[in-house]
Amino acid sequence: MLKVENVTKKYKNGALANDNISLTVDDGKIYGFIGPNGAGKSTLIKSIVGLHSIDSGNISLDGLTLKENPILYKQKLAYIPDNPDLYENVRAINYLNFIADVFNIPNDKRIKDITYYSELLEIKDNLNMPIKTFSHGMKQKLAIISALIHDPKLLVMDEPFVGLDPKSTHDLKMLMQSLVAKGSIIFFSSHVLEVVEKLCDQIGIINNGKIVFDGTYINMKENKSLEDFFLELTENEQDI
Repeated sequence: MLKVENVTKKYKNGALANDNISLTVDDGKIYGFIGPNGAGKSTLIKSIVGLHSIDSGNISLDGLTLKENPILYKQKLAYIPDNPDLYENVRAINYLNFIADVFNIPNDKRIKDITYYSELLEIKDNLNMPIKTFSHGMKQKLAIISALIHDPKLLVMDEPFVGLDPKSTHDLKMLMQSLVAKGSIIFFSSHVLEVVEKLCDQIGIINNGKIVFDGTYINMKENKSLEDFFLELTENEQDI
């Protein structure tokens, strides 16, 4: 279980990026996190993965708090940012083996998983190439593989479908479903509301640093699409 409890994060100028945010995501669930530009989405995501400190509150995964057990907490998660910054001069296979070394993945498992995921995402033939030769979509695929090879309990993704072709987008959705079927948690942000609507078990909407909705799609007003509901909650508010 992922728990975010009363998390507050301030900008240097004192403005609130995240204002007393609380949410819970159970095992085996996909949580879609949406909001206008500047609403505080990326700030909370980076706080959950430990890239941002928080001013108050608590974040925990399976009872391990990020403040008190940062290493054990981070060992249980993987993060795919919207624009993955990888080691450009390293060959892709060496990068994947580096990630596998960090997580102490046995050689036989890493070979099996790297082969499976690279074949599925159609970059197996490119693994001996330097990452700097990869397109954005290929880098995104490499980041996805590096995130999945240690079987994370929590997978956090910011705009994961950007740059992916239709087949790879479909394959990633299937991989996400497979991961949660094993009891993992997926927390992801996307501006593609149709994907969020169809894929997620739970949806959170953030605006001006506050959670303005947290629930299932069926909790929303009758006969409204997610797009209509989202706009109704956010269009009259000023972004931070």
